Amino acid sequence: MPKWSKVVLKVLGSLIGVVIIAFAGVSMYIIFNKEKVLKMMTAELNKNLNGTLTIGKLDPAFFKGFPGVSVSLKDVVIKDKQWPVHRHTLLDAKNFDVSVNAAALLHGSVEINKIDISNAVIDLFTDSSGYSNTAVFKSKPTDSVKIDKNTSPSTQIKRFGLTNVNFTVDDRKAFKLFKFEVQDVDGRMQWPVTGWHAFISLKTMVKSFSFNTRKGSFMKDKLLTGDFDISYHQPSKQITVVPKVLNIGSDAFTIGGKFDLGKPNVNFALNIANDKILWTDASNLLAPNITKSLKMFNIDAPIAVTCKIAGTFGGGGDPSIFVTARISDNIVTMPGVTIENCSFSGVFSNNYINGRGLNDDNSVIKLYHFNGTYKKVPFTIDTAFINNLNTPVATGIFKANFDIAKLNGAIGDDDLRFTKGYADLKLAYKADLVNYRISKPQLGGTINIKNANVSYLPRNLNFKNSAITIKFAGNDLLLNNIRMQSGQSIVYMDGRVNNFLNLYYTAPEKIVLKWRVHSPQLHLAEFLGFLNRAEPVEKVKRGKKANMNDALSTAFEKGTAEIHLQVDKVYYKNFLATDATADFLMADNSIKVNNLSVKHAGGSLKLNGNFVQNGKVNDFIINTKIDNVNTSNFFLAFNNFGMNSFTSKSLSGFLSAQAHLTGKINGAGDIVPGSLKGLTTVDLKEGALLNFKPITSVGKFAFPFRDLNNIRFQTLNMKFDIDGDRINISPMQINSSAINMNVAGVYSLSRGTNIALDIPLRNPKGDTAIIDATERNKKRMKGIVLHILAADGDDGKIKIKWNKNRDKDKKDDKKTENTDDKTGS
Repeated sequence: MPKWSKVVLKVLGSLIGVVIIAFAGVSMYIIFNKEKVLKMMTAELNKNLNGTLTIGKLDPAFFKGFPGVSVSLKDVVIKDKQWPVHRHTLLDAKNFDVSVNAAALLHGSVEINKIDISNAVIDLFTDSSGYSNTAVFKSKPTDSVKIDKNTSPSTQIKRFGLTNVNFTVDDRKAFKLFKFEVQDVDGRMQWPVTGWHAFISLKTMVKSFSFNTRKGSFMKDKLLTGDFDISYHQPSKQITVVPKVLNIGSDAFTIGGKFDLGKPNVNFALNIANDKILWTDASNLLAPNITKSLKMFNIDAPIAVTCKIAGTFGGGGDPSIFVTARISDNIVTMPGVTIENCSFSGVFSNNYINGRGLNDDNSVIKLYHFNGTYKKVPFTIDTAFINNLNTPVATGIFKANFDIAKLNGAIGDDDLRFTKGYADLKLAYKADLVNYRISKPQLGGTINIKNANVSYLPRNLNFKNSAITIKFAGNDLLLNNIRMQSGQSIVYMDGRVNNFLNLYYTAPEKIVLKWRVHSPQLHLAEFLGFLNRAEPVEKVKRGKKANMNDALSTAFEKGTAEIHLQVDKVYYKNFLATDATADFLMADNSIKVNNLSVKHAGGSLKLNGNFVQNGKVNDFIINTKIDNVNTSNFFLAFNNFGMNSFTSKSLSGFLSAQAHLTGKINGAGDIVPGSLKGLTTVDLKEGALLNFKPITSVGKFAFPFRDLNNIRFQTLNMKFDIDGDRINISPMQINSSAINMNVAGVYSLSRGTNIALDIPLRNPKGDTAIIDATERNKKRMKGIVLHILAADGDDGKIKIKWNKNRDKDKKDDKKTENTDDKTGS
């Protein structure tokens, strides 16, 4: 071993020996002077106290604070003078270890190197009047104080530690409560001339972090672990927390902040950031009043957030909270809606409008550059606000341009099903996200649909190449520039629903849709679905709020539609009408027709009626007036009204009629056989019977030299009582160029035809020259009269035979007349 090394070791050994001897001497001093040392320490610690400090026991710890001297204090209690009133002990520490400077102690002073507190309760209490038990510490004068040369620097603690300490700040005046179960704190202090600098390692459980106890705690029951770098600047009286990672529960946050001790109430600002946190985890860190509101929403994947909390430790208000978030390609859920492929930048603030307070009512969520898809429908929102978290209301401008077939998933395809077309919409909206049925949404803007193919399934109606402009104006709904095409029919429509938004959510069955409809050509066979009751469509089960189509279906099926119709040409099988106008009222599975007017067969038809939709067979009641129509064309258009022998080929002339009819009509638009009932009066002018077999059959043997294939007459008045298959023909006179006859009886559309014909043999050809109507009427039945009966034969065909019962019927009629006369007298 080199000589110099031996010398060094001897010197070091000597120094260590001296230190150990000196340290042992100091320890022996404390052991033999406990009371004196305890009194010295108590006096030193009481210098800044305005209350009582008691120490139960003092013991030295020989090596614990080496090379200093450690003193272990037991049962250290600090109380202010008002303790008997409020009963909150500022400090109750079972173990209070103090490491002091040994050299200073030998000179009669105390310099504290480290304080360790364990198994303790620290309770900083302020009552409702503003008095605090921290008043136990004497406040220094505000003006400068001269430093005494003999003053001890013991207030400059170099290190400190807390183990198993319950720390509480309870401010009843400001409604603030901060409560921590400190498991471990290790701190190192530096004392530059400008203040102090602390490095702290922390592990604590947050039991309460309430800036307003009426609203609840932030970070409740969360474990905090991490390191702090904190400094105090005496000239500015500010504490600065350098941003460092702090674990709150399972999430790592970067936290920094400032505390302004120069203000009476101590202002503070905390900055918090996390680049990857779940929405639910972030929401659970906030106060319950905010968490409750934010839990109405959810974001599936982690997001990047920042949060700034600024406020004061005095007063009773909430702190200002400002949160930012970045969301990219995420799934966002809000009441009744799930939005996919969602990206936006978001901001939360509880100070929406300055001067209205920091509270839930004045809170706002702002969403910028919002993009997403709802039920495969892509849309954008430039800016959206959700304000007032007590009753959250969303506002913004909603834009979308998409293939309209994607709308099936959004509104459901139970009723409306789109297969082609495009939709372009821009809507400004304001909607209560929770109580939208009480506080109705407000919409403004337009929806344009072009080149659309759509089916209305309950009535099996299909439209192609359709277009519509939907405009929301206040509470009203305007439907403009509508073009619908079904087969060969083209319809142009404009509509309006007053008070739409209110009724849609509360009573869709009360919606009244007013239409103005024009069509250049309308083929009624393509709209027979309106005659049928809506067929139930199997519904896809959805959540209570997931599908707006329920209210839409109710509006379609139970709402009321007023239709004012104008059609240039109307087609139905053989029927053709022009210049059609009508008013329809569709409500509760019924169609009421008012003032229907068409031009047809050279004349006109007017109709009023009602159709009740019962299913595949529907009831109707109509009152109609026919004026001067071409008889042949008229019969052809209505398929001869179901008659086989009396057809459009059998009759010509100009017909006018009035009818009151009831009956049933099926889904194909045909009258149900045997259902028609009612009274009809018919006036036929310039008419002719053409090849009418009941007449030509008689003519073969009774009038072989007359032209009965073309019997012409000037006027013919008829009255029919229709009862199912039976048409009761009231007695009528036929005066023609070839033959006169009286007709009465029953014509049956099935079996049961029984028509009596009284035909004089004389030729009436010259009767037209008789000017006197009475004379002409007397002469028409002169001479021999044939009494013929047209009745069904065994084969179902009408047979002509003599009317054997005519005399009997005549006597019965006469007897009836006599009875009536006697009754009348």
